Amino acid sequence: MGTGPEPALHLVATPIGAARDITLHALDILRDADVLVAEDTRTLRRLMEIHGIPLAGRTVLAYHDHNGPAMRPRLMAALAEGKSVAYASDAGTPLVADPGFQLARSAIAEGHKVRAAPGASAVLAALTVAGLPTDRFLFAGFAPQKQAARRTFLSTFGRVPATLVFYESPKRVASMLADMAHSLGPDRPVAVCRELTKRFEQVRRGPLGQMAEEYAHETPPKGEIVIVVGPPESERHDQEDIDEMLRKALENLRLRDAADAVAQATGLPRRDIYRRALELQDEY
Repeated sequence: MGTGPEPALHLVATPIGAARDITLHALDILRDADVLVAEDTRTLRRLMEIHGIPLAGRTVLAYHDHNGPAMRPRLMAALAEGKSVAYASDAGTPLVADPGFQLARSAIAEGHKVRAAPGASAVLAALTVAGLPTDRFLFAGFAPQKQAARRTFLSTFGRVPATLVFYESPKRVASMLADMAHSLGPDRPVAVCRELTKRFEQVRRGPLGQMAEEYAHETPPKGEIVIVVGPPESERHDQEDIDEMLRKALENLRLRDAADAVAQATGLPRRDIYRRALELQDEY
């Protein structure tokens, strides 16, 4: 096998827009891997051409939702033979809203190594430019297409104390924003990120209600869409509530753990909760 990548399933992140947004590590793997696999074989071949990486007699195998069950045994056999298998998503990081999940899980189940060649991700790119909190976030993927199911789906995230990230089709952005305003509240801040890292990249920010109204009266946009919604405002807790929560937590937890638990439950700064926990502990 020469000096190529180690025998393993290598999950290779590919650009979501600009072809230069690929790592040197990823290019090395694509150049030297024994077996090349892609969600879209044409996209990977084109990317390799741009970067001057020859196929060198290798065939790019297709692996996607429709042929996964039939293709996985073939790829597992290649791994069992000690070959290096590189899997590239259509765009972005494999396993993030991507059919590579079952492939990686099968490799792990059969005792093969799984390695990452990290890189571009629409989720992280959107969080970077949204201007919303990033210390805690939840990626929720695509919402259901029908309104009733979509509203139910969205309502489950209403009180999650984190920034929310969704993928959406351009033709459903207006209805998605309307249902978000209904289920999450019209005042929640949102950033609608379109065509990230591409020529016509656009980020629009504002309250959900306002953004839903704007998109309702516009022609549906074109391109890939990521919607980022800010976390809910922390619930108001008076000092007596906080003290009671801390006293109960201190009955079973160490001071630091009690402070962490109450800070997470209230959304208040941990340093303030920790300082108050110290004061309460001195009472005992």
